[in-house]
Amino acid sequence: MKKTGFIAIVGRPNAGKSTILNRLLGEKVAIVSNKPQTTRTKITGILTKGENQFVFLDTPGMHNPRTKLGRRMIKSISSAISQVDAAILVADASYPPGQIEKNFIERFNENKMPLILALNKTDNTNFAGVAKTVSEYAALSEYAAVVPTCAIKNEGIDTLLDEAAKLLYEGEWIFAPDELTDQPERKIASEIIREKLLRLLDNEIPHGCAVVIEEFKEEGKLLRIRAEIFCEKASHKRIIIGKNGDMLKKIGSYARSDMESFFGVKIFLDLWVKVKENWRESDFIINDFGIKDEEQE
Repeated sequence: MKKTGFIAIVGRPNAGKSTILNRLLGEKVAIVSNKPQTTRTKITGILTKGENQFVFLDTPGMHNPRTKLGRRMIKSISSAISQVDAAILVADASYPPGQIEKNFIERFNENKMPLILALNKTDNTNFAGVAKTVSEYAALSEYAAVVPTCAIKNEGIDTLLDEAAKLLYEGEWIFAPDELTDQPERKIASEIIREKLLRLLDNEIPHGCAVVIEEFKEEGKLLRIRAEIFCEKASHKRIIIGKNGDMLKKIGSYARSDMESFFGVKIFLDLWVKVKENWRESDFIINDFGIKDEEQE
């Protein structure tokens, strides 16, 4: 008998939500970096296993927004929560619940929505530390399950999936069995490039970058992609390009390798860097860059 369900993955920035999504799917659909606020919009990951179809929604990390882009990211979280049947709250196993986690738990309690608590990054603490954190969270709610995980080592992921399966309901699948995500291929390509910016550049620079795919053309066994990287300052542009173009070449090389693995074809990647000052404060430009306002859909 077929079962399905929509499950949001929520938490604060850099809790490991996207890594958990990728581990659950067994494929990389969400970009990952050690910088917070990597995810900008909700990302759908689809896993069909046996009679079960899981539809996971990875969300941006909850934070206090400082720009219009940040406020749009927060809207994306609320939109995702309103659309799901259950949720996985990802929290750091080393720390007690903070206000962000408490707010999530309170909202799920009010909505009587099943909630799995995934205490991630268990490699940063010991058994006693995890037990202490579990007891602190237990005082706040009754959870569908509490699962210690270390996503980076792929530990606890099978248990997490087993617990999520208990929250599915009988019903027809929404997606085809072989679908992995509902993201357009252009969006996947742009996110792969943005991940390399986050990994290779320091401080605020990558957070002020957006990637727009201007050409996505199949030519036999070759996929030709032209992408424009937008940053906020001329000084940032120089850093992204690097001396003799070295940094841009490195970004392109790493991105091309990931794209070829994902798309299964040879990639010709052409990167350009342009300046759009203060674009994160412009609704028009944010829309033009394809970062959706969830409330307007």
